[in-house]
Amino acid sequence: MKPIFSPALVTGLAISASTFAFGQADMILTNGVIYGHDNADAIVVANGEILYIGNQSDALGYQSSATELVDLQDAFVMPGFIDNHNHVFEAASEAGGSCELSMDGNLKEQIRYLKACRRNANPNEWLTGYGFSIDALLLERGPYTPLEVIDKIFPDQPVVLMEQTSHSMWVNSVALKQAGITKYSPEPQGGKILKDEETGELNGILMDNAGDIVMEMAWNSLSNQFDQSYDGLMAGLEQAAAHGITTIGDGRLYWKRGWYEVWQEAKKSGDLTARVSLRPWIYPTDPMTEQLTYLSTIQSRQEKDLLLVDQVKMYSDGIFINGTAKMLTPYFDTYIPDEPRGINYIPPQKMKAWLSELDKIGFSAHIHAIGDGAVRESLNAIEAMRDLGSTKPYTLTHIELVNKKDVPRFEALDISADFQVGSDYVAYHEHQWAEAFLGAKRTKALMNLRAIYDTKANVTLSSDWNVHDINPLVGIANSVIMGKTGLPDIESAIEAYTINAAHSLGLETVTGSIEVGKSADFAILEKDIRQMRVNKIADTEILMTMLQGKVVFDSES
Repeated sequence: MKPIFSPALVTGLAISASTFAFGQADMILTNGVIYGHDNADAIVVANGEILYIGNQSDALGYQSSATELVDLQDAFVMPGFIDNHNHVFEAASEAGGSCELSMDGNLKEQIRYLKACRRNANPNEWLTGYGFSIDALLLERGPYTPLEVIDKIFPDQPVVLMEQTSHSMWVNSVALKQAGITKYSPEPQGGKILKDEETGELNGILMDNAGDIVMEMAWNSLSNQFDQSYDGLMAGLEQAAAHGITTIGDGRLYWKRGWYEVWQEAKKSGDLTARVSLRPWIYPTDPMTEQLTYLSTIQSRQEKDLLLVDQVKMYSDGIFINGTAKMLTPYFDTYIPDEPRGINYIPPQKMKAWLSELDKIGFSAHIHAIGDGAVRESLNAIEAMRDLGSTKPYTLTHIELVNKKDVPRFEALDISADFQVGSDYVAYHEHQWAEAFLGAKRTKALMNLRAIYDTKANVTLSSDWNVHDINPLVGIANSVIMGKTGLPDIESAIEAYTINAAHSLGLETVTGSIEVGKSADFAILEKDIRQMRVNKIADTEILMTMLQGKVVFDSES
């Protein structure tokens, strides 16, 4: 049943005169099932904050003629979801490209998709796109390399196509030329330039930062860059609101692409429908001094503001399937045999220097670390900060493989562990794809949330949208479906998507739970997910999303 709105007085209720002395409410939510307050059924909201939580008769004492009453009709009121790692800016943007390839297609099967993209392309502009799998593209050695195939279809205009994980790019010769990349080019920090094993010639695949550099050229070439970026941001925020998300930890802010200015315009125009912690990207190949100078100009932390800029995003390593995730012991098989343990975007000693300098200008960090080597190196860097007395919130995200010796260090160092489990292959432990690279033993150890959770460390869940489903209910359900490697129950999963994530962002006194004095951020669901079968949770309807006491999504609108 949908909530019923009424700005008028609720008839048939006798309210004593003394109850009106409590104060005036902007909104009163009644007849709800309230998470964390089993004996309450009403919430009073004033000036964007929670004024009262309790029974309906007392709540109505805060009513004035201007108060909006919402009869929830037994709907379930949760704290607004906090998606601690969401690429909301990029995921819905057409600026990322309209050329969509097959996620599973091999090189030959991609040809028809490339030809379709050619028919719709503007020949005078960069063509950007996404969707291929590097494993499928390089699985078989055929008569032609990926570069030869894409050059035949696109001989004249620059093309860069992003692999689904964003950690590799398929480019043509025109793009390589514009980027100044030849077979003799040194590889950039955090990047790999792949070559044909037999001929030594470029094969058209750029991994990690080598591909990022080319994609940035393409993005900055857009003639209507700002408008496309803004439209993409609005589409992304709309999706977030529809899924009950009221706070977002930005996946990465590519500030050299003009993204910070887009966010500022959204704030100025009143178009923000979520609180967002922007995380400026640390560029691996750019001088530290220049980046710190810029970052110091945009750092901001006003807790009631909807935009905060006090954490950066840095990568320690890449991903397993590329062979670029940093390992403690070598890969069994890899596309980059000259780097048998993977690579670093930010080398260990430099990461310590980065964190130290960032701390001085008010920044902590959200660090991408996937391999057990990257996890250890990142933990070491943060431990050095703790030794210096820093109490800032630090988070490692992804952490797909953690050495047993490093598991207790998250709790000991007060470091949040952020996981993404919003895909079926994670929920059902379908990691067979990794065995060729990692072997059976390491593959079996992937994605063990429970090991870190059991140490009492702060564990958060996030989507990494659009790598995984944006729906927090999918992640919540999957984390329990995982069984002994997942979270123990629905309540712990809810906490991981709310108050634990708030702690990771340094916002635990502002949001993340339903408490008097906190921001009125709510996700209102049709049913109490604590009372449902786990495999039904993801289908629960979001009826309404509220941010700072304002409705930013209504399923009836």
